[in-house]
Amino acid sequence: MPGGEPKAPRRMTTSETLSIHDARKLALLSQWPPGARRAGGSALDASLAALRHLGYIQIDTISVIERAHHHTWWNRAPRYRQAHFDELLRARKIFEYWSHAAACLPMEDFRFALPRMRAYAAGRLRHWHSPDPKLKRRALRRIRAEGPLRARDFASPHEKSAAKAAAWWEHRPAKQALEQLFMEGKLMVAGRRGFHKVYDLAERVLPPRTDTSAPTPREYAEFLVRRFLRANGLGAPAEVAYLRPGAKKTAEECMARMARRGELLQVRVRDFLYYALPESLALLRERLPRKRVKILSPFDNLLIQRERMRRLFDFDYQIECYTPARKRKHGYFSLPILWGGRLVARMDCKAERRARVFVIRNFSGEPHFARAGASRREEFAAALAAEVTRFAAFHQCGRVAVEKLRDAAMRALLREALAA
Repeated sequence: MPGGEPKAPRRMTTSETLSIHDARKLALLSQWPPGARRAGGSALDASLAALRHLGYIQIDTISVIERAHHHTWWNRAPRYRQAHFDELLRARKIFEYWSHAAACLPMEDFRFALPRMRAYAAGRLRHWHSPDPKLKRRALRRIRAEGPLRARDFASPHEKSAAKAAAWWEHRPAKQALEQLFMEGKLMVAGRRGFHKVYDLAERVLPPRTDTSAPTPREYAEFLVRRFLRANGLGAPAEVAYLRPGAKKTAEECMARMARRGELLQVRVRDFLYYALPESLALLRERLPRKRVKILSPFDNLLIQRERMRRLFDFDYQIECYTPARKRKHGYFSLPILWGGRLVARMDCKAERRARVFVIRNFSGEPHFARAGASRREEFAAALAAEVTRFAAFHQCGRVAVEKLRDAAMRALLREALAA
């Protein structure tokens, strides 16, 4: 983590111009706050603190390696264990809902989920399906009477086979009805069995004294702005409003208003105008760790907005698991690699859990990394070998295997570093 003697404080003005180097540094140090490793408390407390700082962690179902929420959490809280997610959910310290996508969020932010819930309930927002109102009522009645249930606990009266009935309800009408009730805030996720949601009435899931007062539009807008800037260092209105229908104009007005009040700074990077919290620029006095590699999830908070990554990091990333195999350039589930303050490469991996082998299937360096000298590439290979060994252990894999990568030189360097 950052160390060394702090530099002299920066002079604060209503606007700043940052180099692209400092803009990247600010974004990275905001995502990995200095001192996180030195924080006391239990491992579970540290995991909760990481979520509270980020504001959300995206949940995804792909399991070729550890699912996205486990991976992202582990990268921010080194003592994170997969069981922490379920423990925090059962303890009602976190809840599942929608951020820009399915996510886990701190329970104290629950009231700021209410505007979206009410928009779904009123029909102003639509999910990807149109569930039957009768099935919604039936689902609510059963859960109210029987307690927490999964989608597969429902059965269709039209199906004779119990197995077929469970599958029918899991993937079609019951799942749609339950998800709609979840999006409306009538149901919440009380826990998970395997990776299946267990739904219960919201009033039975929410802890006592949870603030359920809906924020005013201004409160809600300022919450979104502050939360985004705290976790990302600097941001533009379109980034704050990402995948929030109709929110860009509101974010623009809110950020301009906060800037006029002196609560935000305007920050110009190259030819693009961002905003930042004044206190965030103090992070630029910290030292950015540059020797250690970070292997990132495709759904990591740093990466999720692709246009932002192109603008700030000159990194054009697209996940290829949804691309036909013949059209993939980097691999099914390539993981961006962060090193030296830059996104330098991507690595396609798979955890062979039964064999307890973590397999590196491909490696692709970015153009600026491909031009690096031999000693620099050797330094990187050693750092990557150390981190991928830790990452493999997180997957309960005792060995790392390197397949025949397209980059033959990196394959040799990496195998040598792993052997050492």
